[in-house]
Amino acid sequence: MDRADTIKLLKECDSGTKMAVSSIDEVLEKGCGHELKQLLQESKNHHEKLGNEIHSLLNEHGSEEKDPAPVAKGMSWMKTNMKMSMDNSDAMVADLITDGCNMGIKSLNKYLNQYKQADHESKKLCSSLIEIEEELCEGLKKYL
Repeated sequence: MDRADTIKLLKECDSGTKMAVSSIDEVLEKGCGHELKQLLQESKNHHEKLGNEIHSLLNEHGSEEKDPAPVAKGMSWMKTNMKMSMDNSDAMVADLITDGCNMGIKSLNKYLNQYKQADHESKKLCSSLIEIEEELCEGLKKYL
């Protein structure tokens, strides 16, 4: 186990949960159907709960939280607002969130491979975050 890899992996997961919550909030503000709203709210709750666990571990390791990169967050906000201004259907919401989930899954798997020396608990949290993203993608398929 390498403490530096553990902290780096936790920080990337922290950033990922924050980005997911922010993205979900963004589309929820624009409006969507009741059933889709429930799915998104449930996923947001899972992300927040996992984010709290990650924050606790970062604190235990004496490390700060990590916010998403401002450029990534800004690009996501622009894409969401542009697309939603032209089409605010459930299909568009599902499309946008699916894209975000896929990027998150890809990045998180990359970080799992990159920070191989991270402790078991951090790897497990990262895998849980990947599962949350995969489950959300699966739930969104019927709206695409």
